[in-house]
Parts: sequence; C-alpha cells; structure tokens
Amino acid sequence: MSASIVVFLVALPLCVGVAVASGVPAELGLVTGIVGGLVAGALPGSSLQVSGPAAGLTVLVLEAVRAYGLAALGVIVLATGVLQLLMGALRWGRWFRAISVSVVEGMLAGIGLVLIAGQLYAMTGAEAPAAGLDKIAGLPGMLLDTFGTSTARLSLLLGAGTIAVLVLWRHVPHAARLVPAPLAAVALATTASVAFSLPVAKVEVTGLLDSVRLPETGDFAALANIGMLGTILAFTLIASAESLFSAAAVDRMHHGRRTHYDKELMAQGAGNTVCGLLGALPMTAVIVRSAANVQAGARTKASRVLHGLWLLLFAALFPAALAIIPLPALAGVLVHAGSKLIPVRALPPLWRDHRGEVVILGVTAVSIVAISMFEGVVIGLSMAVVKTAWEASHVRLEVQDTGEGTVRARLSGNATFLRLPRILDTLEALPHDRAVELDLSGLHHLDHACRTALENWSARHGTGGPECVTVTPVGGRA
Repeated sequence: MSASIVVFLVALPLCVGVAVASGVPAELGLVTGIVGGLVAGALPGSSLQVSGPAAGLTVLVLEAVRAYGLAALGVIVLATGVLQLLMGALRWGRWFRAISVSVVEGMLAGIGLVLIAGQLYAMTGAEAPAAGLDKIAGLPGMLLDTFGTSTARLSLLLGAGTIAVLVLWRHVPHAARLVPAPLAAVALATTASVAFSLPVAKVEVTGLLDSVRLPETGDFAALANIGMLGTILAFTLIASAESLFSAAAVDRMHHGRRTHYDKELMAQGAGNTVCGLLGALPMTAVIVRSAANVQAGARTKASRVLHGLWLLLFAALFPAALAIIPLPALAGVLVHAGSKLIPVRALPPLWRDHRGEVVILGVTAVSIVAISMFEGVVIGLSMAVVKTAWEASHVRLEVQDTGEGTVRARLSGNATFLRLPRILDTLEALPHDRAVELDLSGLHHLDHACRTALENWSARHGTGGPECVTVTPVGGRA
C-alpha cells in the first residue's frame, strides 16, 4: 500500500506535465497513467516496473499532434499497441535487447535536447518553434525578450525555482524526502503562485470524460498516409525499446522475479491499445516511477496496480486541483527530466573504451534534433549495423616472400566486402612474374563478393596465366 502511494505521488505531476508538454489536455496524461496501472500493471511481464506517459515520447507526440491533429493520436497509439501485441506474440521482445545501447542512449539524448529547449520556451510563456534546430537557435533571442517583460521574468523564475528544488531535494532532511521531489517542487511552486497571485499561466482543465475521445471510423483513413505509418513505427520502436531497457534496469534493482520480455511487450501493447481506444497518450515503462516503486519496498505488482487506482480517484474527485498548477512549474519538471535523458556522465568512460559507440550516440542525437525522430533513429541503427559488420569482418593477410620462388599469401578470419579493397590492394601488389600460393584455409567466412573478386584476381594474375596461382580453398587443401 505505502509503495503504491509513493508511486502515485511521483506519477501525478509527471503525468500532467508530459500531457501539457505534448500539446494535449492534461487529463489525457492521467488517463494513460491510470491505464498503465490498471491494465499493464495487472498483466504478467515485469512485476515491479511502472508504466505511464513518458518524457521520452513527448517530442514525438507533439510532432504527431501538430502534423495530424489530436483526433489521429488515438489511431497512432492504437496501432502501436497492436504492433506491440503482435511482436510479443511472435516472441520478438527479447530481440529489443540486441538494439545498440548507443542508439537508444543517442535517441534519448536527442529527445532530451529537444525537450529541454521546448520547455524553456514554455517556462517563459513563449511560443516554441516547431523544428528542433529552430528551438535551440531561438533560445538566446527568447531569453532576451524574457528579461524585457515582468510577467515572463516571473514565469522564468518560478520554473527555475522548480528546477532548483528538484536538484537540491536530496539534500533536505530525510523526513522531508518522504515526499517525492517532483511533487514537492510542483507543490511549492503552486503555493508560491497562489500566495503571491503570480500572473503565470495555469493548467487548463476540461474534465476527465470530456478529454477522452474514442477514434471514429474516418480517423483510420489517415493510416494510408506514409508519414503516419513512419510515426507509428517510431512510436513502436521507441516505446518498446524504452520499456524493455527499463525492465532490464529494474531487474538490477531487486532480487525478485525477473522480467519475461515477450510478456512485458504484450502488456505494454495491451496498455497502448486501451490508451489508443481512449484517445490518450502512448505509454511506456518509466524508470523514475519504477525506481520509486522498488525503493519504497514493493515486492509484488499490487503497488503498480493500486497507483493506477489512486490516479483514477484523484482525476474523478479532485479535477479542479489541476487548474491551480502553474505551467512554468511543470515545464521545470520536464527540463529536469530531459536533462536526465542525456548521458553526460557516461560519455567520458565510453569515449576512452569505445569511441565508435560515442560517435553513433552523437550522430543519432544530432540527427533527431536536426531532422526528425524517425530519421534520426534509422540513421543511428544503420550506423550501428555498419559498425558491427566492420568489426565482425576481421581479416588478416600474411605474405611470405623470400625474394625468389613462390610467394605465399594466407588469409584468415572473416573476409567480407568491407575488407575487400585492402585485400585486393595487397594481392595486386604481389610480383606478377612469379607463382603465388593463396591459402584460404584459415578463413571462417568468405562472402560472395570476396570469393568472386579473388577468383577474378587469380585468373588475371601474372603473365603465365591462371596456372601461376594455386588456391587452397576455405577449410580444404590444395
């Protein structure tokens, strides 16, 4: 019971903040949190991780709502849930663990940068540009404009104060830390806003039932749009990867039952299917709430289910409480959340040991900021595949040349097209007026491109014709 209350207190401001930052009614964030608890929380998979609306999908949801409208959000989330159910049924959940960690971290870093930039505008009450690069480029001008307006200055100070509370909360006495930092920060900002009658924007309340919108038949026609299909794939990839990476992290925090990844993927799919039918935000497993659940002493899935019930009761009984929450405070919470998506501390050791991974992470993040979420992830995955293929194609070419008689060349390892230019450069530099023995018996793999190129080289090498070259085949003898 106590763990569920802690998770509820952590989830409440985040559900509202993610919804507002996503450009949808605040109540839809609560709906997704409720479904994350009552639906995904009750299903098998991971016993302790908690699901709900996540900061990691905020940017993508905002782009989707701007491009296709709020009515299309339910269709997108519904399709995401169905795809997740299908992937779970096909036992693809475990394969998400094979996705390059650098791509996932780069994806989250790119999201974090765009989220921080966008919420800095919200913190001052300014309108944020649509494109990620424009958001970042416009920050200096926006800050200059802010200092010229008293209302904007107050709004910025309130948001900055919220961030300060989030950062410093771990240093307050232990008794005070029983209140989760996000709730404390928003509560203090709300108290200050009411007490001093600050002229800052507040959360707009429409009512829980009024905010829910079931997809209509005509909404599904948008699925013929190639751009929307790309958005659905991006939702599916990011939500699934984030949820399953979160599950792996939560498993390291406790000694209880381990996550069944395929079942957890199906639980996430069931939750997103319901969220889509209600026109709500997409959900993922959220590491902040999951960590709070474990640290509060949870041992079973009861706490994550009950937290959904507490969210439902709050949304039903106290909806007016949302209307006094200042938007700069929620923006401050999300700026802080966005900063945690950027793996600043992990970069120096990663650079020392695996510089290629840092390059993939950086290119993925920059691509997301400069182009879009989907293209950035595709670029990152492509780079990871190429890097892996390059590293897997280790090949060694040893040449023994005594200056007279037969030249002996031996290939070992994995000969693929990626290494072909270097192999051919070395072979073509061998003397053309002497016999050559090419030994391929040390190769573990020889792809078609390399085999064809070596046959062509063997046929044309030397002035004496093909008989000048003796080839020992892969795994055989001449």
